[in-house]
Amino acid sequence: MKRLLSPTEAHWKQLTKAARDVRKKAYAPYSNYLVGAALMDDLGEVFIGCNVENASYGLTVCAERNAIGSAVAQGSKARFIAAVVTTGGEEPGTPCGMCRQVLGEFARGVTFPVRCLGEGKARIDTDVLSLLPLGFDAGVLAKGRQS
Repeated sequence: MKRLLSPTEAHWKQLTKAARDVRKKAYAPYSNYLVGAALMDDLGEVFIGCNVENASYGLTVCAERNAIGSAVAQGSKARFIAAVVTTGGEEPGTPCGMCRQVLGEFARGVTFPVRCLGEGKARIDTDVLSLLPLGFDAGVLAKGRQS
């Protein structure tokens, strides 16, 4: 199978639909802030996740991390080429700091585009590196190890 290098407009539409569909399944009884995420790997596989809140707020898991967990659980070893995050309201929201760190972990030395959408026409097109410049990664660990 030929690996994809970057998403086409058809891929963006597929990811947007997947993220919006899974957003409807989010469990957010405390914030009522529903989020859906869809990631595509370079084999064209799509992995989805939605936020799952908990009364103990620290135990809440965001949509982006659930989507990555889904990819890992399904055995994906490919690299991600695109992500879409959908939120409610007119204006789009961007991934939180924890999600940015986890997305960076799975960028694997390359960056990939991230599209953030709300219910309105506004969108934010960015990439993992722009979301988390100077992120903490394996290179930082290697440099900091005692010999």
